[in-house]
Formats: sequence, C-alpha cells, structure tokens
Amino acid sequence: MSEQWAEIEELDSLPYAELHDRAMRLAQKRHDLSFFLDLYNHTRSMHAAATEGGSLGDLSGSLIDVVNATREAFAEIPDPELEPLFRARFVDYLHRNS
Repeated sequence: MSEQWAEIEELDSLPYAELHDRAMRLAQKRHDLSFFLDLYNHTRSMHAAATEGGSLGDLSGSLIDVVNATREAFAEIPDPELEPLFRARFVDYLHRNS
C-alpha cells in the first residue's frame, strides 16, 4: 500500500471531532477562507437559500468571525446524513495541506 493511501486511511479512522478540529486548525492557520465557505456551501440551509432566491447579503466581518462561526457550526455533525461528505472533505483537506 502506498504511503499516501496509508495516510488517508489513518485520517479516515479518526473520530469526527478530531478530524474537524485538525482541519479547522489547519485552515485557520493557512487563512483558508475558501475551505470554510466550501463547508457552508454543502449544508442544506445554503441549498435552501439558493433555491428560494435567498441572499446571504453582504459578507462582512473578519476571517476570525467566519472561522469561529464555522468551528461552532461544524463542531458536531450538522446533519448525520452529511457526515460522510464532511468526513471526506476534512480527510482530503488534511491530506492535501498537511
């Protein structure tokens, strides 16, 4: 087995909370706003707003505000049906950026 697959399997075996914490810390350290926005784009509330013609309004606040809101929103699995998606996103992000 290649070293890359071993790393991916190791990350995938971690509990959701640990994956979440590692990915959030790394994204915050890298100032990776796109990672946080990508997570929000996969939530049902974002899809509902988009299909109903809703608007998020002006994005304001600091990167720290976005990071803190994302940490809080995804500290626990936001939707159990979406756990595989978020786990995969966390594993991929950690693997590509660690």
